[in-house]
Amino acid sequence: MKASAFVYPWDVNGDPAAPARVAGLGVEQVTLAAAYHSTRTLTPRHPRHRIVTAEYAAALYPPGDRWTGRGLRPYPAGRWAPGDAYGEAARALAAAGLEVHTWVVLAHNSRLGAEHPDISVVNAYGDRYPWAPCIAQPATRAYLVDLAAEAAVRPGAHGTELESLGWYGLQHLHAHDKTGGVGLGEAGQYLMALCFCPACRDGYGEQGLAPDRLAASVRDALEPLWRGTADDEGWPTVVKLLGEEPAARTRAWREETAGSLQEEAVAAVRAAAPAGFRILLHADPVSHHCGANAGVDPARVLAVADGVVVPCTGGTGLLAPFAVHAREGTVIAANLTVVSGMGGSPGTLAQDAARARAQGATELRLYHAGLASDDDLDAVREALSALSGPAAR
Repeated sequence: MKASAFVYPWDVNGDPAAPARVAGLGVEQVTLAAAYHSTRTLTPRHPRHRIVTAEYAAALYPPGDRWTGRGLRPYPAGRWAPGDAYGEAARALAAAGLEVHTWVVLAHNSRLGAEHPDISVVNAYGDRYPWAPCIAQPATRAYLVDLAAEAAVRPGAHGTELESLGWYGLQHLHAHDKTGGVGLGEAGQYLMALCFCPACRDGYGEQGLAPDRLAASVRDALEPLWRGTADDEGWPTVVKLLGEEPAARTRAWREETAGSLQEEAVAAVRAAAPAGFRILLHADPVSHHCGANAGVDPARVLAVADGVVVPCTGGTGLLAPFAVHAREGTVIAANLTVVSGMGGSPGTLAQDAARARAQGATELRLYHAGLASDDDLDAVREALSALSGPAAR
């Protein structure tokens, strides 16, 4: 199975040994961040630093002229990724024989929400989520589509992986996040993700729902969850708490909003890209889910994209719904964490890959070559060698 390792530009730039080290794992490809959210990361082998703090979501290359005069536009990175940090790293990795694909994070941007609060998701209580731009708003959609096209199609890139191309909700690895005190479960996360900005209120109205009444119903539905007295069975619990018709209509609005955005973004990338450029989405086959792995309709997204990257660290069950709709050449990449300290299991990578293949995976994604320890990388190298050996064929 073809494997790609996730990499940040700061893992590579300033470390002459990094490209050969990544190539030596046995991967054929790297998925290199071109636009990324704020983060604090470890760089355990870099000769000049051990910690990199990316202070805000930024383009890791110089944004182009298309953003002149626009209110919503990508921020250039600061000292953690100066100049064309992406381009510098991409050239070094390509010189080591690796095929470079871009990694683009879209609807996840705390600084954008802080500076433009009106674009953020607003929950039923009136609280804003500055990290979550509302994808129903026309200006936000235009920004995301243009950012997808620009950040994805960097010089020399063979393809892209688009992350957070859908709804973002309450769950967020925010600075000093302290929102886990009540176990909301899947149902509570959905209810807390329902947006009541003007665009979404209009959308609910188009579905025959009165927005104020709906917001009150959502607050009432959440009360048993705040008290800890409701069992969570996922979508059936949403239906039970909110009512069958309101639940179905809110979901219809959100699914169409996300699905049409995904189609617009893929089309924009396709129009800007050279022939043969591959476009994948980080995706969850449960369409009402939100977050970095956007909830999608598998049939709809695979009708326009070249494939999906599917989270599999907790198991491979999310692969099968995509495999059912795969065409010849469709990429279904199983995303496996290989950093022990982040819950990964590099020591079982070969077995996990075999299970993923049985569920329909055609490729592997390894998160994350820059964050892993030497021991973790040794385990990855051993597993990929076994997977490519005669016994694996």
